[in-house]
Amino acid sequence: MIRVLIADDQSLVREAFALLIASDPGMEVVGQAATGRAAVAMARTERADVVVMDIRMPDLDGIAATALIAADENLAGVRVLVLTTYDTDDNVLAALRAGASGFLIKDTKPAVLLDAIRTVAAGDALLSPSATAAVIARVRAVPDPAPRPDLHGLTDRETDVLILIARGLTNAEIAEKLVLSPLTVKTHVSRILAKLLVRDRVQLVIAAYEAGLITPSC
Repeated sequence: MIRVLIADDQSLVREAFALLIASDPGMEVVGQAATGRAAVAMARTERADVVVMDIRMPDLDGIAATALIAADENLAGVRVLVLTTYDTDDNVLAALRAGASGFLIKDTKPAVLLDAIRTVAAGDALLSPSATAAVIARVRAVPDPAPRPDLHGLTDRETDVLILIARGLTNAEIAEKLVLSPLTVKTHVSRILAKLLVRDRVQLVIAAYEAGLITPSC
């Protein structure tokens, strides 16, 4: 059972999401938060697996709340799915750098939202097509002031896998392209995550672009 916490300052939105999520037999809503600080606190007390997080909230916005959750060792298993009306490149990249595992806009179809919750709960990452484009455009136009990720610790094969992840391929597609088993690809992905000290595939995409390993024209 996937335990879901909903964080949104609009009560009607929270209730609508709660009804939708509760309709899935594999999920349960363990709490609803109207502010970012409440979301962080409830993530700790309610043992949520996934937090569906709005960005614009009083007290503490969703990006700052996501950063607090991602930085808390006691919440290492909690994944944040940002769901907002605003999919500007600033919002997308800020949310992902804060540690979000996914980013969707609120006009997403109900079935897609439920699939997204399952995806991030499983430890994978998810972006809407518009969010992916925003990430790429933002990284190219305004690079992060932090040093570029060091990819020298990766093997040649791990680098190949990282490039394909950055191009949006799934593990199954990577396995087919590199003539590897899906289990081998999964192992490579786990090792890349550990070596680059990042949480998920979204962070790997950002690292690949920021390191200059790949560009949108590749």
